Amino acid sequence: MYEDRIRLATLMDKVMTADRAAALFRDGMTVGMSGFTRAGDAKALPLALVERARRAPLHLTLLTGASLGNDSDGLMANAGVVARRMPFQADAALRRKINTGEVMFIDQHLSETAEQLRSGDLKAVDIAVIEAVAITEDGSIIPTMSVGNTASFAQQAAQVIIEINLAAPLALEGFHDIYVPQARPERAPIPLTSPLQRIGATAIAIDPARIAAIVITDSADSPSNALPPDTETDAIARHVVTFLEGEVAAGRMGPQLLPLQAGIGTIANAVLHGLSASSFRDMTMYSEVLQDSAIALLDSGHLAVASASSITLTAATHERFIANLEQYRDRIVLRPQEISNHPEIVRRLGIIALNTALEFDIYGNVNSTHVGGTHMMNGIGGSGDFARNGQLSIFVSKSVAKDGAISSVVPFAAHVDHTEHDVDVLVTEWGLADLRGLAPRERAPLIIEQCGHPDYRPQLRAYVEQALAGGGQTPHVLEQALAWHARYKREGTMLVK
Repeated sequence: MYEDRIRLATLMDKVMTADRAAALFRDGMTVGMSGFTRAGDAKALPLALVERARRAPLHLTLLTGASLGNDSDGLMANAGVVARRMPFQADAALRRKINTGEVMFIDQHLSETAEQLRSGDLKAVDIAVIEAVAITEDGSIIPTMSVGNTASFAQQAAQVIIEINLAAPLALEGFHDIYVPQARPERAPIPLTSPLQRIGATAIAIDPARIAAIVITDSADSPSNALPPDTETDAIARHVVTFLEGEVAAGRMGPQLLPLQAGIGTIANAVLHGLSASSFRDMTMYSEVLQDSAIALLDSGHLAVASASSITLTAATHERFIANLEQYRDRIVLRPQEISNHPEIVRRLGIIALNTALEFDIYGNVNSTHVGGTHMMNGIGGSGDFARNGQLSIFVSKSVAKDGAISSVVPFAAHVDHTEHDVDVLVTEWGLADLRGLAPRERAPLIIEQCGHPDYRPQLRAYVEQALAGGGQTPHVLEQALAWHARYKREGTMLVK
């Protein structure tokens, strides 16, 4: 039984229930769990840890690739299991715990967690919990729909618990390219020069003696919750396509463009969908997540190949993808996130980075993470890896939120994740501002007129006029710079009545 999934016979006696495996955990441990944007996450152990915590206190430092699915983050947070969390999350219950200070959240660039573990800057992983398609004859682990930080967790952890997910088809074997960089300071260059190139192994090699438990599951990944395109996101997509057409016409890139990256979420996904109406063909993608839009572009022929660290799809697209795995086998590769997001590779390939902003200011500083400047939403994710190192850094946002009560274009971003130095292009449904080669005083009017909502443009113009009177390379009225956020908190709107 399970011989096709557990191919090293000596590991058969490691099969046990999730509750029994949960007994291996001790209070204060550091745990690495597979999972990246709801894909490839452990399904049984989080629930078993919640039950375990009901019997005795269990407080863990939890590291993942990115967000977990199946409400695992929230369930563990509410049970007190998660004391410290990194590098990214997207769960409402966990978010509340973070913003009340009950969970210490370390928001990290997704390329950095594995590096910090390798260098000893973070406490070593005690137990790794990894979802797998199968275990090979030599004990190597074949991941499911994501790789994330799994390879680093597995190679470092004192003990490894593997969840064999029978819902993950064996045909996923071969999609992965597992390459782990050498230690610094004498690391050799990462030998990756094109998106589909393979430089590693198809499975994660570990010493089988460290496999402490194998749990059998049969559960699908949580489906993507990205919303379909709407009027505003369609307009944003048109602006981006027109801009890229201009880049081709100017000779700055060919008709296949440069490799694309798109962050997670509704807006970035919708903008990629918009490329299906463009004239671009045989494009490539080098990203961290493949969403529905990437699969649609592969199916239409607009996208030739795609590299990422996870595949996160809506239920209908996931079903179609799994039913047709063989047609994607030579066109998709899944890598560890420190490779999918590695600054060396992003700079080498000349990525077009497309990410979402919560807000941005009149000089091009972008807030991706903090609502009102104080309350964490999800985290910076991989946007910084790509924005700082790509050839083109594009941030998109709807111009207003909360039915117009909040302007996404503000005098001063209440929290800055991406400085003006790392931002090339800003886009809303109203237009696109190309900031390349512009000084701050030139940026402000362009951003206001191209990206600001018409209802807020008079306020933005008035702020700039007052700021210019005070002078400076980057003019501001410091007493008023965050007044819009304060007004919203006080009156429920940023708009002057």
